[in-house]
Amino acid sequence: MEEKLAYIEEAEQPIAMHPKKFALWLFIVSVVMIFAALTSAFIVRQGEGNWLDYDLPQVLWFTSGIILLSSASLHWAYISAKNDQLTNLKVALSITTVLGIAFLIGQWYSWVALVERDVYFVGNPAGSFMYVLTGLHAAHLISGVIFLIIVLISSFRYKIHSQRMNTMEMCATYWHFLGGLWIYLFVFLLLNH
Repeated sequence: MEEKLAYIEEAEQPIAMHPKKFALWLFIVSVVMIFAALTSAFIVRQGEGNWLDYDLPQVLWFTSGIILLSSASLHWAYISAKNDQLTNLKVALSITTVLGIAFLIGQWYSWVALVERDVYFVGNPAGSFMYVLTGLHAAHLISGVIFLIIVLISSFRYKIHSQRMNTMEMCATYWHFLGGLWIYLFVFLLLNH
């Protein structure tokens, strides 16, 4: 009888997720679908011909390193928050925010390099896809930097610590997703340019 009651109690436990986290995961899934559609369209359009071959700007290697470093520094921030090392949290979040801004500046310079190579948004589908893929990722990264700034301000107000990790967890999830998305796009462009 006790086993049956224990089973019933376990069955009645709802699977719960914070509504904001659920919304974030829905957003991430929609972004994945958008980029999957764009990269699929890239491959289909490339197969039709009239495709400009060009070398990817070298700055993209640099920005890829930046995004990986920013994920490492954000993980440091997450671990620091979890262990109530609030000074380290602030330093790590500051580093991550600066690296995020540096990534965006690097993306701008990649567009400058494309223009110097006569690769424009219009005139050839290869250039159009390059600008759309990198520009759309940059737009999402801007939202990520804004999220980082919000979390950084919260950390200075002592609202991020081991007992209040929800915002930090959401920020880390989104930022790591953006980093992973960039690595996917970069490898895709390396293999398909």
